[in-house]
Amino acid sequence: MCDYSLMAIPNRLAVSGEELVIHRFEPGAVGGLASPCDLRKRQEYRRVPSYGFWQRLKEFFDPPSAPAIPAVCIPPGARLLVRDIPAKLRRECGFQKDIEQAVFTQITAAEDTYRDAVRFPNGIEVLLQRFTEGQRVRVLSLSEAEQGSGPMEQQGVSMRVA
Repeated sequence: MCDYSLMAIPNRLAVSGEELVIHRFEPGAVGGLASPCDLRKRQEYRRVPSYGFWQRLKEFFDPPSAPAIPAVCIPPGARLLVRDIPAKLRRECGFQKDIEQAVFTQITAAEDTYRDAVRFPNGIEVLLQRFTEGQRVRVLSLSEAEQGSGPMEQQGVSMRVA
């Protein structure tokens, strides 16, 4: 659902049809999925100016806490539309376009390791950590029951791009 490294961050389950973006929850560190609406709320919160000397002084010593950005967790087997795939990753995976359908998967159950990944129709699995911040992902469906038995589920080949 969510990498071990996101467990300390508030989180919620994705919604079918929702647009998400790759977000670094700690500067230069853990990458995961977040809602653009939550990211906008946080930026708008920072833009609210403080009026008056005493109010600014109070906020200097006791800054107000910004709303937390929850990590959006996706269950394994969910179908995604990955957009804005970087050129380097497209070359490594053999993609022609910067938009591809994928299935969300967890590549291992081991602790203290990144495990969230997406599996593309050609069988290549890419860790979520490899995607760039701001890259867009649309949740097409959350469960395998919604998906049926399409070509992605029928392929047994699996290659990892670490």
